[in-house]
Amino acid sequence: MDGGAAHNPRTVEEVFTDFKGRRAAIIKALTTDVEEFYQQCDPEKENLCLYGFPSEQWEVNLPVEEVPPELPEPALGINFARDGMREKDWLSLVAVHSDAWLLSVAFYFGSRFGFEKADRKRLFNMINDLPTIFEVVAGAPKKQTKEKSSASNHNNSKSKSNSKGKYSKAMQPKDGDEDDDDGLEDEDEEEHGDTLCGACGDNYSSDEFWICCDICEKWFHGKCVKITPARAEHIKQYKCPTCSNKRARP
Repeated sequence: MDGGAAHNPRTVEEVFTDFKGRRAAIIKALTTDVEEFYQQCDPEKENLCLYGFPSEQWEVNLPVEEVPPELPEPALGINFARDGMREKDWLSLVAVHSDAWLLSVAFYFGSRFGFEKADRKRLFNMINDLPTIFEVVAGAPKKQTKEKSSASNHNNSKSKSNSKGKYSKAMQPKDGDEDDDDGLEDEDEEEHGDTLCGACGDNYSSDEFWICCDICEKWFHGKCVKITPARAEHIKQYKCPTCSNKRARP
């Protein structure tokens, strides 16, 4: 296991693509695959690391034995704190360390292949336009109030086009109402732009179908959790993959 060391992106765009693939893999481990990830991080095992690969696959494994390693290594021993903390706090801690690792890998490539100041700045700006893994997993604390209010307004503004307030879809313009609808969509984008999908971490967009988990109250793209508007009509209580898979733990 080489942590993807054989993959050597050489341009800003290639490094950013590498970053997005690894980021998507780790988000998957900490959200949709969280039950499997939790079980693999057995505190009785040796020091373990969470690796994300450009192929959007993740792996829990020991660090490489090579010193120094070909690539920067993730945080070591994340499993030891698993049973000593609340699960949400532990996952948030892993997310923070994963954010730091992804940046170190990206700028390792930048340094190795001689990125100049302008290229490094462009790479950072591209990375910084994406929510951090921590924001996806735990939510940004300073935005909690705003997001809850947004979710509430989201239900109210979308209830006209849906029979249930727990999911939303862009309102379709009626004949002669295009101007009014454009204004509504602009207002909706402004109100809910900070809402993040609990699966992929991307921002809210008014032209996409979203659904809210009735347990954790996180919003998800319908396509990320494989829920269609037609199927949502028949769901009395929606549970996201994380809440569906969560088991009672001592």
